[in-house]
Amino acid sequence: MNEYPAKIIKGLKIDPQIFTFRFSCKCSGECCLYGVFTDFKEFEKIISIKDKVIPFLDETQSADTKKWFEPPEEDEDFESGVAVGTNIVNSKCAFLDKNGLCTLQKLADTEGIHKWAYKPIYCVLFPLTVYEGSLTIDDEHIDRLKTCNKNPISETTIFEACREELRHFFGEEAFNELELYKDEYLNILKA
Repeated sequence: MNEYPAKIIKGLKIDPQIFTFRFSCKCSGECCLYGVFTDFKEFEKIISIKDKVIPFLDETQSADTKKWFEPPEEDEDFESGVAVGTNIVNSKCAFLDKNGLCTLQKLADTEGIHKWAYKPIYCVLFPLTVYEGSLTIDDEHIDRLKTCNKNPISETTIFEACREELRHFFGEEAFNELELYKDEYLNILKA
């Protein structure tokens, strides 16, 4: 993380690099090929709606709910303290369809609720992640991707690319606090 002192918002240290890290993405769902970790509560929510999810699966996905997730593991970066990874089915996340779309998001859209109502927060946040209590850049995962990557000549930062996601994650008040921190940090860099 950068040497500038990180601010804590909603219990998370904010890595100020998110305000300067240049990034470009032509989303193809590539980041979903590797699966994602979900909080145990998110896992329970998805399993509880399995009968609504299954009709949205295509022939490249499995309707066998036992194939959707890996065994749970302890992880303090998750609200419940337990992470559950999504399995890889046909070389992609169990919930990624043949067109590169998330089945969970398609279900939410069809129901007319928020598009990320069922989607794990780590899916929503990418290319950001929560690691060791900090909101930071998932640069290890970014390095594996062809369509979304570091781009020093891009005018877009990860923060700008992920405004909607960050607003969803933090809520309006905390997001406004994050924007103030961004402005303060960028002003110090200019000085």
